[in-house]
Amino acid sequence: MTERSETELAGSKGRGRYFIAALPLVLFAGLAAVFMTQLQSGRDVSEIPSALIGTKAPMLDLVALEGSELPALTTAAISGKLTLVNVFASWCVPCRQEHPMLLELSKDPRVNVVGINYKDRNDNALRFLGELGNPYDAIGVDPNGKAAIDWGVYGIPESYLVGPDGMILYKKVGPFDPESFQTQLMPAIEKALAGS
Repeated sequence: MTERSETELAGSKGRGRYFIAALPLVLFAGLAAVFMTQLQSGRDVSEIPSALIGTKAPMLDLVALEGSELPALTTAAISGKLTLVNVFASWCVPCRQEHPMLLELSKDPRVNVVGINYKDRNDNALRFLGELGNPYDAIGVDPNGKAAIDWGVYGIPESYLVGPDGMILYKKVGPFDPESFQTQLMPAIEKALAGS
């Protein structure tokens, strides 16, 4: 091998090393650009679309929360009424944060507020409601999460506005805060009431 071809070979090996060393940096820059584009798109990334909106609500046949003095949560309990189905648990910190909004909504006679108590112990759920107040007209117990799966729950709290005809009109993933309560839920309720 000549001295020139050895020099060319050494030079090409050096360029290959630089390329391999720079590859992670190039990949990182590409991913960062994609993430920044998503963040600056103005889309609410916390909003998770639901395939259930516009479809019939899943059947409900949950036993009552023992000791609550409230009826069981069944499909009959929500039929013919505009209903907010709220999935909650005593161990859920965001559930505590949204509870004042649910109490406020429960004062509105046009809306039926019901709860699915998710993977909770009865005594803890009763203590939670005793401490914070009870906004629910009916509560169903979902100890193994099967009903939550049927409803497409991602995490709690989650709420579903169900029309009198049993169609799901609106879904909220995460807790209501005063802004989402006023700018999202209440307009969905008013729209549903205007359409009935």
